[in-house]
Amino acid sequence: MTAIVFIAVYAGALIFVVGCIRRVVQYARTPVHLRWEIYPVPHEAPERAAHGGSYFEEDSWWTRPQHFSLSGELTAMVPEMLFLKALWEFNRRLWYASFLFHFGLYLVIGSALLVAITAAMSVIAPGAVAIIAGLSALYHGTGWAGAILVLIGAGSLLIRRLTIPELKIYNTGADIANLFFFLATFAVLLGGLALQPEGANLRDMVRGLLTFQTATPIGSVFGTGVVMASALAAYIPFTHMSHFIAKYFTYHEVRWDDRINLRGGELEAKLLPYFGYRPTWAAAHMRADGNKTWAEIVAINPAAEIKK
Repeated sequence: MTAIVFIAVYAGALIFVVGCIRRVVQYARTPVHLRWEIYPVPHEAPERAAHGGSYFEEDSWWTRPQHFSLSGELTAMVPEMLFLKALWEFNRRLWYASFLFHFGLYLVIGSALLVAITAAMSVIAPGAVAIIAGLSALYHGTGWAGAILVLIGAGSLLIRRLTIPELKIYNTGADIANLFFFLATFAVLLGGLALQPEGANLRDMVRGLLTFQTATPIGSVFGTGVVMASALAAYIPFTHMSHFIAKYFTYHEVRWDDRINLRGGELEAKLLPYFGYRPTWAAAHMRADGNKTWAEIVAINPAAEIKK
């Protein structure tokens, strides 16, 4: 059983990393977006971001260096990542279940990192008994809390998807299956943790992973949960659940991209090939029938054509 669990964990972690890298490359290679021109942009100078302004307010703005505020971006990003701020503001009913689910996942991920640190310390500095004991107590508390929150959140989201008419019309089989996958995985993990006396504790298991000690005993129920969790981790990057990667690009490459397009610059070099595209749009006034290039389309004055 132990060897199977270890292979599943190694494979799951490797596939997860490769899948995430693949997603990052895929999004990074997409064409430059059409700008939203929505302000304020958080990385603007604070005095301008406060009233929704931008560097375009300055004379000869294209000759001036752009201001970048990392603190401004973090102020916008951290509440959204940790507390789903936009969902709280625009869909409060859905926020409660979604927050429990996501925050539970954050606690579980943080607990897994703490377990890895504790296991590494038990190998490298076994004499640090007090620190190891403190970290063990911490990850046990956060791990249990996180797993329970994931179960409550996933269950609540599933009920909402199946009962709320506004959500039911957007359901797909994958949406329902994904929630069941989370529910089953964390139910088995919690059951395995409750039966912990039949196998090694978490620290022993991770220490065995780090030192390739397959003799480490692992309970059958908990081992099954770990295999399921590894399969879930490997599965996530290849589904829409990898939206945590898409969200980064949505914010930085779409909503907040206010780069200056200078003649002969890097951005111009990316944009020039797009003028050869032959788009098709349903809006008849744009004459985008798939035959005209983008360069020909943008040269047309739709208002003038209509007046004729």
